[in-house]
Amino acid sequence: MGPFFFQSILRFFCLLFALPASVSWGDEITLKLGHVQSSEEPIHQSFLHFAQRIEERSQGQIIVHVYEASALGTNKEVYELARLGASVIANVDAGYLSDYLPDIGVLAGPYLLKDIRDYEKVVQSKWYGNQVDQLYEKGFKVIALNGYFGARHIISSKPIRNLDDFSGLQIRIPPNVIWVKTFDALGANPTTLAWSEVYSGLAQGVIHAAEAPLGSIIGSRFYEHQKVLSTTAHFQPFVGMVMGRKYWETLPKDVQEVLLQEGHAWGTYLTELSVASEEDQLNYLRSKGVQIINDVDHASIRQATESVYLTNPDWSPGLSEKIRQILNQ
Repeated sequence: MGPFFFQSILRFFCLLFALPASVSWGDEITLKLGHVQSSEEPIHQSFLHFAQRIEERSQGQIIVHVYEASALGTNKEVYELARLGASVIANVDAGYLSDYLPDIGVLAGPYLLKDIRDYEKVVQSKWYGNQVDQLYEKGFKVIALNGYFGARHIISSKPIRNLDDFSGLQIRIPPNVIWVKTFDALGANPTTLAWSEVYSGLAQGVIHAAEAPLGSIIGSRFYEHQKVLSTTAHFQPFVGMVMGRKYWETLPKDVQEVLLQEGHAWGTYLTELSVASEEDQLNYLRSKGVQIINDVDHASIRQATESVYLTNPDWSPGLSEKIRQILNQ
């Protein structure tokens, strides 16, 4: 067990034992929002905007401190801090939440959306409301799950134009099931690494490719080691925020309402920011000598990933069909 493990344990106890038994409207409330991305990425800017809006709405009574670059721990560590009762907000996506509630992982599936605007149909559905309720039973209060993070593309040493180009590709993926199944279906050789280890993994040749939204590729400077970006757009993820049920239930209803309202507004803000930033991000990568591959055979790649929706024994029967019915309404 290295120093990072003991730092994580120390962070946990510092946060957990700072927890008040109950909170009243008018009491100063300090929350810690943790994520793993860099301070240069749009998502970090969106969290700063969220913190500012919360402070304004509460007239300074609710303060949200934003911690980037895994300063509060890895994704999994922050989720557990929240679930065990610390006063933290965790950045989440459906893929990671599927560790606790498998069905919600379908929202992280490959090529799920033809148009990102269709995702709002899911958020407004009874199915989604049921998932939120089940996550509450698991110890999480969903603040929002409607922020478009940006299409995920592949940066590597070679172009990825078709299914054959994935064969044997040693690519980093996050440690959750939907990513593993997707890249297995594509014939790649996926390697799970924590986000904080991806840059060094590319530099040392442990991995030869990574996949991420453009903002994350830039913010983490992956272009310093790999110079070919293939616009596969294999995932179009929406991300969000959760708090732990234990801490949530100590908060007054008025505070809860502010967090929920501003959480949904944050998702809209991040979506607009991610879409508006895309062309500038591509131009930035070009300025750094990155070759942009646009002639990607999305149809063949999409077809290969269809098996992901058919071979997950942890999902409820008919789940993928239900989600597609919602999206096609």
